[in-house]
This record gives sequence, structure tokens and C-alpha cells, in this order.
Amino acid sequence: MPIKIFWNYICGYVKISVEGYFVERFINICRNKNILLWNIKSKKSTYLYANISPKDFRKLKEIAQKTKCRIKIESKNGLPFILHRYQKRKIFVIFLLLIISTIFILSNFIWNIEIIGNNNISKQEIISTLEENNLKIGTLKPSLQTKNIINNVRLKRDDIAWMGIKLIGTNAIVEIVETEPKPEIINEEDYCNIISDKMGVITKINAANGTALVQPGDIVKPGDILVGGWMEGKYTGTRYVHSNGEIQARVWYSKKEKMELIQEQNIQTGEEEKKYKICINNFAINLSKRLPKFENYDTINENKKLKIFSNFYLPIELQTTIYKETQKEKIEYTNKQAKQILIAKLEEELGNEIEKKENIVNKQINYTEEATYIEVEVIYEVLENIGTKEKILF
Repeated sequence: MPIKIFWNYICGYVKISVEGYFVERFINICRNKNILLWNIKSKKSTYLYANISPKDFRKLKEIAQKTKCRIKIESKNGLPFILHRYQKRKIFVIFLLLIISTIFILSNFIWNIEIIGNNNISKQEIISTLEENNLKIGTLKPSLQTKNIINNVRLKRDDIAWMGIKLIGTNAIVEIVETEPKPEIINEEDYCNIISDKMGVITKINAANGTALVQPGDIVKPGDILVGGWMEGKYTGTRYVHSNGEIQARVWYSKKEKMELIQEQNIQTGEEEKKYKICINNFAINLSKRLPKFENYDTINENKKLKIFSNFYLPIELQTTIYKETQKEKIEYTNKQAKQILIAKLEEELGNEIEKKENIVNKQINYTEEATYIEVEVIYEVLENIGTKEKILF
């Protein structure tokens, strides 16, 4: 039965209404004559709706007369009626077929490249490397050899540890894992010194292996040897070792900045104007060529690639340029306001440089006030471990 109903949809069917006092008898006669009625719905005891094929509909006249029922066509459905409906719209049908064909052809190309996992390497840099290996916008998907591309990129770039390429729709998803820079590893068998990597004042030194060359209170600068990679023995003389130890020092971090008390700033008025450009691959169409009406403005560019589905991009990009009107205003700060702004900014910058903020033992703020500006310097004194190992070269 379902197969026959589906076939009737392909061949077309009509929805009819049957009205009369003997609608049940009407249905029974139809069944006896193998006339298929489906999707029967009773509105009331004397009225019903049903679907029937056009061929069987022609047989209902005699049955309707016998049962004294009135039959009316409510709608014509199915493929033949749909085609007949658009028979006079040939241009529309041709245009629809042209769109479907174009989408099918475009689906064989890459129209968007998505980069995932890059933190230190710029997206444009990765795209340039991929383009050198024939993965670029407009590339035919069957011609891509992703394994070769991955191998070539990894051989060329030491900053990429792993790469994967997925082709979904017209989108190429490129996922990378960046190589983490590793410090030089000195083997335990190698002779080495511990040298200072920062300027500071030594507060504690414990040489577990090697000779301590500084004492608490000594001022050291980067490159100074803190623990020498040798030891003196009364009977053995000088022998070289792999130095180990813990060195603690007071280190100073400082930031300084000047701020004018009277400043001229561009303030947005809230008025804006948008201009659009359509880019089809490398061809651009400006929808508005006139200049913005504002004398002073900020410019914001937004690019949006058109797509049909989540990963089915088209070679069409809509570029929106937003011009936001600005006007110059003079802003005057008091010494107190300027000082607070600078201190907050400098403390945030210093906080980003210091790994363990709990090791800050002292904070000093110096400032210079002039008629037109104020200059602030923030100094943090931090207690931290210093020193790095350096191989002894003979």
C-alpha cells in the first residue's frame, strides 16, 4: 500500500471532498472496485476528504450517482501537476536548473580555508605556506594531495609540530599544533657553570655542586658566574663538575610613562555610514563609489563569506566598510586623575611580566609633576630564583 501511494504521488493525485448521507457506502463501493482512497478524514458523518489518483477519479461519477453523493476537487497534487504549473515559467525553471548546476560545479572547489590551533604563527603566514603547496582558494578538490602538503609544510617549518587537513564541503579545515620552544638541555655528564640571567642583589646561595662565587649582598648582572663548574681539592686539585645550586635574589622590575594633562581625542558621535563591496574570487564590485559624508571618521572593515550550509562556502564575499563619525574634543585631566590612570596601566603591564605576584616584597611609585604633563614610574622589588646553566667550553 505505501508503495502504491508513493507511486500515485509520482504520477499525481487529487484531493477530493465527498458530501452526502451515504458516504460510508461510497467508500465501501470504492474498495469493492479496487479504487484506492487514502488519507481519509471525516469532517462529520456526511462529509469527508480523501486522496485519489486521476485515473480512479474518472470512475467516481457512477458511484457518486448511486450513493447520491456530491464530489468536489479540492486540490491537485503530485509531480505532474507541479510540472504543469511551471510549464509557462520556462525561464524560471531554466534559471533554477542553472543554479543547481552551478552549485554542483562549485562544490568541487575549495572556497574557504579555516586555520585552527595557531597561537604564535599568524593565519596569513600559514595560508601563504599552504598556497606554496597548491592549497589555496579555487583549488580543485580532487587534485589535492593532503598527505604531500602536510609533509612538505612540516619539513619546511620547524615551528609546526603536527598538521591535519580535512576537506568538508567547500571548506578546508587546517588544524596545527605549534612546536614549543625548548631550552638547551645540558647533560648531567657535561661540565657547566650557573650564570645570572637577571640583574639583582643576592639574598641566598646554596651551591650543591660546584663553587659559589657570590655571597648574599652582592650585586650581579646578566652573564655573571654565580656557581662555578669546578671544585678545588687539597689533594685532587681542580676538577670540573656539573654545577647545581639554588640562588635567590632581589630583582627590580620598572615601568615609566608620561601623560599630557590636556589631550585632544577623537570621540565617536554615534553617526555612521555603511558601504558594501561584493568580491567574487579576485573580482570586486563596489556598490557605492562615493566618499563618506563625514569629515573625520573611524573605519571598520567586516568580511563575510557567503555559504549555503555550515561548510559549503561560495566564492562570494561581502565586504562591509563602516565609517563612524568622530569629532575632536579636548579632555583635561587633573594631576590626581592622570596619576591614577598611569599607575593602573603600569601596574597591569608589570603584573604581566612577573610570574609569581606573591613574591613581590616592595612597591615604589615615583612621579614628576609639570605644568603640562605628569610622569610616573612604578618599581616592583621581587624575591625570586635566578640563574641558568651554561656549558663550559674548553
